Amino acid sequence: MRISRLPLDGQLAAMTSVLQTNRALMHVLEGARSMDLPGWYVAAGAIAQTVWNSVTGRHPEYGIKDYDLIYFDPVDLSWEAEDEVIRKGREIFGALPVEIRNQARVHLWYEDRFGTPCPPYDSTEAGIDSFPCATCHLGVRLTPIDTWQIYAPRGLSDVFDLVLRPNPVLAPREVYDAKVTRWAKDWPELTAFPWPGIGT
Repeated sequence: MRISRLPLDGQLAAMTSVLQTNRALMHVLEGARSMDLPGWYVAAGAIAQTVWNSVTGRHPEYGIKDYDLIYFDPVDLSWEAEDEVIRKGREIFGALPVEIRNQARVHLWYEDRFGTPCPPYDSTEAGIDSFPCATCHLGVRLTPIDTWQIYAPRGLSDVFDLVLRPNPVLAPREVYDAKVTRWAKDWPELTAFPWPGIGT
């Protein structure tokens, strides 16, 4: 039976089993846990891509360009505060490509980068919910007692089925299209749904 057709508890068990095969990801998760950032997750692409690699029989770390470590700290929205966390991360993660971002301050730079305003988020989960590919609405973390916490508001079936779906809530179409184009080169088995309104 396909993993996507298992009951949710079976899918969650499969997810944690798959993620543990990626040594780099586990190092990031353990390092992130030691940083104890508020509301932290390792999120999005690296989580989905580890699953795609398992489903397609590739090495667990194949094609993963970076690991997104996100957190939510509304107390200090300065760049200096976030940069201090980034510098601490470099000491912990070494050469691993870990991108660290405080989701509480995304609204301060989002429009300059993507051309559309972003309302302030009220949680890390709200940041995940705005990612341009709904399939990558994923966040995972390890607790101090080695249990897993997985945030997956869209479920896990699409990621196991290699299906990409757009999320037009915030990001412009070209951001989703660029991700689809880039990912399809490494995982040609992916099936991508078009941006809403395309071809209709």
